[in-house]
Amino acid sequence: MKLATYQNQSRDGQLMVVSRDLAHAVAVPQIAANLQQALDNWTQAAPALQEIYDALNRGDVADAVAFDAARCHSPLPRAYQWADGSAYLNHVALVRKARGAEVPASFYHDPLMYQGGSDNFLPPLAPIPLRDAAWGLDFEGEVAVITGDVALGSDVAACAGQIRLLMLVNDVTLRNLIPDELAKGFGFFQSKPATAFSPVAVTPDELGAAWHDGKVHLPLLVDYNHAFYGNPNAGVEMQFSFPQLVAHVAKTRALAAGSIVGSGTISNHERSSGSCCLAEQRMIEIIEHGAPRTPFMKVGDSVRIEMKDAAGASIFGAIAQTVVSHD
Repeated sequence: MKLATYQNQSRDGQLMVVSRDLAHAVAVPQIAANLQQALDNWTQAAPALQEIYDALNRGDVADAVAFDAARCHSPLPRAYQWADGSAYLNHVALVRKARGAEVPASFYHDPLMYQGGSDNFLPPLAPIPLRDAAWGLDFEGEVAVITGDVALGSDVAACAGQIRLLMLVNDVTLRNLIPDELAKGFGFFQSKPATAFSPVAVTPDELGAAWHDGKVHLPLLVDYNHAFYGNPNAGVEMQFSFPQLVAHVAKTRALAAGSIVGSGTISNHERSSGSCCLAEQRMIEIIEHGAPRTPFMKVGDSVRIEMKDAAGASIFGAIAQTVVSHD
């Protein structure tokens, strides 16, 4: 099924069930006021939501309305946890090669992970505020999962069973703030402002055969300033599956229902597939030319992130954002 959150007067918005073709939607307050409530009571809520979803796809819901992505917040406007990995080692290898470093052997069996800010996500069509262009604003196209309750120490199989929903990500990054932060030895913080997620979150079964081995085997489509920028496949070079990433988080802590775990920037070795962030193209330019040529985002620049099924239909709706000045 497909679920979205319409913005309203509450912090957590209004849960909507969305038709498979993203044409219609219906509020379901009789089941849950918002997505977090549904996740907290998933065993009872999921079957009831599925029944509404099936009826919506048949055209049997009398109070259905046209789905409006402009009304959407991120599916979870705020979350108990947002942990982002870096599961695509081609991206890691390019970044390290550009500064003359090798990928440590441990990176192939121990995932990279940071804990992002989860108290205030951006809506999928909202502007990206930029206070200072010198901070090096970048987009990062990713896939993420939303979990149910995951017990401390859960293994990969148990974590696979707790993946409730998937969605797309724009993990907004301020690249020029990263070096000084990492030099402190304490990780990302100011360099990772608010993240945006796709208008719609979907259950894994909506992906059909494209969801296997805990990965999404479909291209992520990225346009930058209304031109093609990348379409790398999210499944083929993902070093760690989503169940593995969730198990990595659960090694020392339990995850509450509604926790979000991201894949990291999707990246393929094949150059014709382009990139999902500006930093990767800049690294390639450093390797090939000795210096970057691609500038970071400025006010007025825009990015669109989407994923389509084999028939060409949008699965999650699109993240479409434009940079605006924020004084």
